[in-house]
Amino acid sequence: MKQRGGRVEAIYAGLRLAILEQVLEPGTKLPEDTIGEQFGASRTVVRRALELLASEELIEFRLNRGAAVCKPTLEEARDLFSVRQDIEQLVVRRLCGRLTRSQAKRLQAQIDLEETAHRDGRTEYIRHAAEFHLVLADMSGSPLLARYMRQLVGRSALVLGVYGRPRWTNCSVREHRDLVSSLVDGNVARAGQLMHDHLDAVLTRAIETASSEKDGSLRDLLAPYAEAAKIA
Repeated sequence: MKQRGGRVEAIYAGLRLAILEQVLEPGTKLPEDTIGEQFGASRTVVRRALELLASEELIEFRLNRGAAVCKPTLEEARDLFSVRQDIEQLVVRRLCGRLTRSQAKRLQAQIDLEETAHRDGRTEYIRHAAEFHLVLADMSGSPLLARYMRQLVGRSALVLGVYGRPRWTNCSVREHRDLVSSLVDGNVARAGQLMHDHLDAVLTRAIETASSEKDGSLRDLLAPYAEAAKIA
């Protein structure tokens, strides 16, 4: 039973990462047999992993059509980022002027990962940019805030998958660095404004253009994530 639980978690983590990195785009069908073959697991195990993703509203089970990655509407996208702005303002207020030196270094290291991946044109850039916000939430000291942010960031990946452009600029990197500087300085008003403007800009940059469809079969797209699950 424990081994099955481990396989469920590995498949859940692999699929979630593929969604976060926009490798699995909104609307992508997720047949249990194909995923099971790729990850070397039974359909029962795959089904449980899909149920975990559905509980985070990252995928949906459609009547007589199986599971698919959720595809938020524009109205839902705007509402999501509005909620994020409110939640992340709370994170800012909790952290502003209270960051330790080690925390500031941790945030700069996260931004370095984002910048390097962007420069190299790797899909990890999207994940590192998202994880910057999760690191901030973790530093707030509130498990509840961190949990909410994990769900919001996951849903945000779906929005960017629908409306985002294939190649992002490095604006996010600069915005993240400016935000950390303001948090360290303790300027609550400026840090709050920077966070609000950053999230507004992320959504605006996304909805201005539509992303191109990924080439390749589901097996090909999931291959790196299945291999990583075997290694883990």
